[in-house]
Amino acid sequence: MADMTDRERAASLLMLHAPGTDPTAMRALVDQGIAGVILMGDNMPGSEAELAALTGALQSDPDAATLIGIDQEGGIVSRIAWDPAPGPYELRDQPAAATRDAFAARAAALEASGVNINFGIVADVTDDPASFIYDRILGTSPQASAEHVAAAVEGERGTVASTVKHFPGHGAAPGDSHVSVPSAPLTLEQWQAGPAVPFEAAIDADVELVMTGHLSYPAVDAAPASLSQEWHRILRDELGFEGVLVTDDMLMLQHNGLPEYADPGENAIRAVAAGTDLLLYVLPSDPSEFGISVDGLAASIAGAVADGRIPPERLEEAAIRVMELRRELVSGTGE
Repeated sequence: MADMTDRERAASLLMLHAPGTDPTAMRALVDQGIAGVILMGDNMPGSEAELAALTGALQSDPDAATLIGIDQEGGIVSRIAWDPAPGPYELRDQPAAATRDAFAARAAALEASGVNINFGIVADVTDDPASFIYDRILGTSPQASAEHVAAAVEGERGTVASTVKHFPGHGAAPGDSHVSVPSAPLTLEQWQAGPAVPFEAAIDADVELVMTGHLSYPAVDAAPASLSQEWHRILRDELGFEGVLVTDDMLMLQHNGLPEYADPGENAIRAVAAGTDLLLYVLPSDPSEFGISVDGLAASIAGAVADGRIPPERLEEAAIRVMELRRELVSGTGE
């Protein structure tokens, strides 16, 4: 890491998507020094063997795995068709042991396909059937969710790196963060007694990644959690999380149409300055449509280091944390 430029460190914080089942476009991104790729439905071939071949083409460094992530929650959010396990809607009415076994089976299917990170454990809580997240949650109360979330992390342990989302909790924030910045009316104390509980359980279970959401708790910070220094501080200092902090898809901020999130470079700067380690982008076929490129994002982040908006130690800390995860995953496990 000591020999890397700030531009190279900045690029190493990026995890991007390229549509299609031809690995060429994804490989071109990886060769620009990014951390890895996220697979979506448009990347899915017809079989486990074909996906394993695609993901295998993205690995080349024997010392640091390319991060290959996927949203494999089961149920309504499933990318691979050969996932043998039930989804969260079915699991939340069963004992936590069933959730552990389901996510162990899910993780095994992902590992066989060459995927090493699952963005698949929803730690949000709501008892509102009208919520867009309702069918994806593992529990309708904080304690029930916590038991199932911890079991899911336990099930995936040693097979793929686990991620819980969407911190600090989407269930309390009405609306869909794909098209807005939902706002939760809770105080910090109310959050600690409710939405925080499943995330604390996941951290106690040694989850490797926490995904921050593009949602706001104005009583704590008006900014979306993904861009909030205060929420990152709470995760590190109060909840004791030491793993990788990853954003939800950064393009969601641009898609909401609010002018303060129209500049992708500015969004990236704010996320890294707040404490983010890994920035996620689900890109279309032509990323320039949204003003995005690896060089552009890396230059924005490196430029913010040069002008003092991002402390150099913050960039170095993030780059080291991501690289440590990549090295841990070389053996094919998150341990």
